[in-house]
Amino acid sequence: MPQPSGSPVYALMLVLGIGLSVVYWVRVSKSDERLPLIYFGGLAGAFVGAKVAYLLAEGWMHFDDPHRWVLWLSGKSVMGALPGGWLGVEIAKAAMGYREPTGDRFALILPLPLLLGRLGCLHAGCCPGIACSWGSWPAVPVEIAFQVTMLVVMLILNGRRLLQGQHFHLYLIAYGLFRFFHEFLRATPKSIAGLSGYQWIALATVIAALVAWRIRAEKMNGNRRAASEPS
Repeated sequence: MPQPSGSPVYALMLVLGIGLSVVYWVRVSKSDERLPLIYFGGLAGAFVGAKVAYLLAEGWMHFDDPHRWVLWLSGKSVMGALPGGWLGVEIAKAAMGYREPTGDRFALILPLPLLLGRLGCLHAGCCPGIACSWGSWPAVPVEIAFQVTMLVVMLILNGRRLLQGQHFHLYLIAYGLFRFFHEFLRATPKSIAGLSGYQWIALATVIAALVAWRIRAEKMNGNRRAASEPS
């Protein structure tokens, strides 16, 4: 599958997306000096997760390819970046003893860098869809539409203060389900029980996010009950 690493537009979109998210995070994190470190923990986890997911899903299939090192170094996956970033944030928070939820902040800005990254993919011609009778499935434009939709949803939830503390879990569930079903229309190898490695990662992400949602909901309900009890 073509990789976007040689595209200057893709690189520009990637840097722009990260830059905008850094500016946003620093602006909303002035109250606690630990928050920027938590962000960079998430960013590091995202890069590691993106690489690991690619290697597990399809990178191993290029072991005999003479250009394998180019493919291995350039290959990455959004589907791995999301759980990787989530894990990186949790590790950073645990290391610094930070116990407040941060997911709503991440969820508000997350669709923007992913949207910019997919615009880079569109220019680079990577991540294609399967062949159809009328051409190729527009896999990248469909994902761009998903990210635009999620950006609008997150702005509405944030503005109306709905489902507070659950926005990131909601995003993971929505993207995991979207990616699982959309993957059938993407030109990725379906080599693991008829599914792609990315679909298995998507399912695992959805399950983990549902569990985290339940845990967060029970904790928030417990806190509300405790606050309403007379002292």
